[in-house]
Amino acid sequence: MRKRDHNVLTNAASLLVCGLLAGVVVAAAAFPAVAMSGLAAKAGAETFGALPTELTVARAPQISYLLASDGKTPLATMYDENRRDVKLADISPYMQKAIIAAEDHDFYKHNGVDINGVARAFVNNQGDGGRQGASTLTMQYVRLAIAYSATHPADVVAATEDTSARKLREMRLALQVDKEFSKDEILTRYLNLASFGNGAYGIYAASQVYFGKPPSKLKIEEAALLAGMVKAPTTNDPTTEAGYPLAKDRRDYVIQNMVDIKAITQPEADAAKAIELKVLDKRTPNGCVAANVNSWGFFCDYFYRWWMGQETFGSTTYDRERRLKSGGYTVVTSIDVQAQRGADKAVRRAKSENSKEAAMVAVVEPGSGRVRALAVNRQFKLDDPKNPKNKISSDPAKSRKGIRGNYPATVNPLLTGGNGITGYQAGSTFKIFTIVAALEKGIPLSYTINAPQKFESEYIVERGSDAACPGTNKYCPTNSGLKAGGVQNMWSAFAQSINTYFVPLQQQVGAENVVDAAKRLGINFGVSKENDWANDKAAAHDWGAFTLGVSSVTPLDLANSYATLAADGKYCEPIPVQEIKDPDGNKLDIANPRCEKRFSTEVARAAVDAARCPVGDNSSTSKCGSSRTAAVVKGIVDAPVAGKSGTTDSEKTAALVAMTKQYAVAGIMADPDWPQTNVRMLHKEKNGINPPVYETLRDAMIGKDRIQFEPPGQKISEGDQKSIPGVSCISVDQAKSRLKDAGFEPVVSDTKVKSSCPPNTVHGTSPDGRTIKGGVVTIQVSNGGGGATPGTPGGGQPGNTGRPGGRPGG
Repeated sequence: MRKRDHNVLTNAASLLVCGLLAGVVVAAAAFPAVAMSGLAAKAGAETFGALPTELTVARAPQISYLLASDGKTPLATMYDENRRDVKLADISPYMQKAIIAAEDHDFYKHNGVDINGVARAFVNNQGDGGRQGASTLTMQYVRLAIAYSATHPADVVAATEDTSARKLREMRLALQVDKEFSKDEILTRYLNLASFGNGAYGIYAASQVYFGKPPSKLKIEEAALLAGMVKAPTTNDPTTEAGYPLAKDRRDYVIQNMVDIKAITQPEADAAKAIELKVLDKRTPNGCVAANVNSWGFFCDYFYRWWMGQETFGSTTYDRERRLKSGGYTVVTSIDVQAQRGADKAVRRAKSENSKEAAMVAVVEPGSGRVRALAVNRQFKLDDPKNPKNKISSDPAKSRKGIRGNYPATVNPLLTGGNGITGYQAGSTFKIFTIVAALEKGIPLSYTINAPQKFESEYIVERGSDAACPGTNKYCPTNSGLKAGGVQNMWSAFAQSINTYFVPLQQQVGAENVVDAAKRLGINFGVSKENDWANDKAAAHDWGAFTLGVSSVTPLDLANSYATLAADGKYCEPIPVQEIKDPDGNKLDIANPRCEKRFSTEVARAAVDAARCPVGDNSSTSKCGSSRTAAVVKGIVDAPVAGKSGTTDSEKTAALVAMTKQYAVAGIMADPDWPQTNVRMLHKEKNGINPPVYETLRDAMIGKDRIQFEPPGQKISEGDQKSIPGVSCISVDQAKSRLKDAGFEPVVSDTKVKSSCPPNTVHGTSPDGRTIKGGVVTIQVSNGGGGATPGTPGGGQPGNTGRPGGRPGG
């Protein structure tokens, strides 16, 4: 801090006079009859000399600003007190002169205490003319600084109570402050601390609240109004009917005083007084319910919950909230305005805000974990209990009691979890975790399984339940539409969502490994029971239906799990920030991405290669087959894409993930109020979940590069290849034996083909030539009708064997 030179004799004289006056003031308060005695003066000098000379100055509460990822679009503001410190150079010279004209004409002349003013006040206060103050701007600053530095409520009271002792303490500290700081520094500190009413603390907030401009732009009449308010901001409140005329009178008084101190001329004053007093009365919004755009409140709330979980900002939640609302941070959040606006429109095109079904979409950036958008067809606000607008709950038990639901308005974290929100079933989107676990076990994408209509697994369930095979206690999944899947590889099975491919594949690699892959990809288990299973290998091993997506997940976690794969196996913790700066402009490391490599690049790329199939994309290595569950995504997004759809039993939820290299978008449609809903959640229809997902991705990708996914290597795609022995024109039993001996799994096609081989003998195999070691080889039986030459392919590639494929199961 810059110190000003002080004349030693002047300071000594000031201390002496203040000490003598102190004795007089104290004596006058306690013993009026001896107020002017020598004893009083002597006692006052001794008392004043013993007062503290060090002023502890704590930084006053500062407003924190939340901005979008572009660093300029406002998201929200959070504060205990609406204040933002500014430099003197950023305060209009008119404002600087106006506060001096209003409060302390001799500010630049005295040494912190106006001795003449103290004497005048003392003499005046002995009569009946009312109280007259003698506080300089420096003394007023001291009073404010003491109050803001107080650690106990009693200290705040002591700093503001109207007593002689307080005045003496202020005078003593003001003399010291005047030594340590320049006059400009004192003026700046005062203007940044003072209260201007209507929730505005400091000149920056005041100029925004009343005039909607920075303090550097304040005109004469505007500066005079604000300067006139600090003495009594409630009384002189220009936004109230009673305060308006008082504020105007006070403004004109200050303007005339500006003439007296030669800050302006009389013609300038006359012109300023003639201007009509107009103010905005625009209190600065506070918190997520007052976000710049209401629908962005869900993202804002996610940021708030994230902040409250960071120990960097304090050891307790109370400390963290105080840091957020008083720390004066500038937070550049990760919200992508283009993606967010696209998502907001998309979910509302699918479902209105008054719909019980929630269309929820989360967007995550692969490679950083930054959350780019969170959207749902809801208003972010509390329903007014005195005048409720929300619909009656869709839950019959609550409906009978007249309990209202959470639509159209709610502040529940529907997309991110917490406060009782544990997530929603996402169906077949979870099959990707089985693919990842299989790839890590060395099973390639070309691995084939003959997927039946119904598969009797080794998993134990309750005997007689809907999930059990008839008369057993074995878990017995089927395909959607009760159709067989035929011989499938990972590409084609994922494209068609064949349940009876993925349950046996999970059984082979171990469900506990599938659950572990999901966890490492970023899935959290919000349901207590499911979390216990996920963290107990024995329990996870028996979780037969896990691959079919029966566990609850939030849209955010689902998007992030796929983003890990798009980032070549690099997991990043979801974060809602890009940059955080403290009031001094220092960047905080807490905003940096928190990433780690959790999967090999080859495994991640192979999984993405399979995920391109369901959404209508292909790579140079993929063998997707002709049937896909969400084939339109590729054409609509017009970029390389990957993803997967998902549906649960009775279609109580519907899900879709679609991603590029830059964005992973996950959408879930469900009824958050009643998960057991009797409403059928849709996919492809305009009011289903698919359009909000691919429209969000489409809009987010406008203006972005089209980056290709890298295809996987041959080994992880094709595995160890072996030659298939020739079996043409021999018996089926002989062919099966020969194929088994060669290390393959033979299956017999139900459909006979035209062939020159004798009837009921083997025409050939599909595939023929070479295939993966241990893979399925389909035996094609001749009908003896002539036609194809033995040994030529008769059934095509896996996934197009002539057997009916299952209707998309999600």
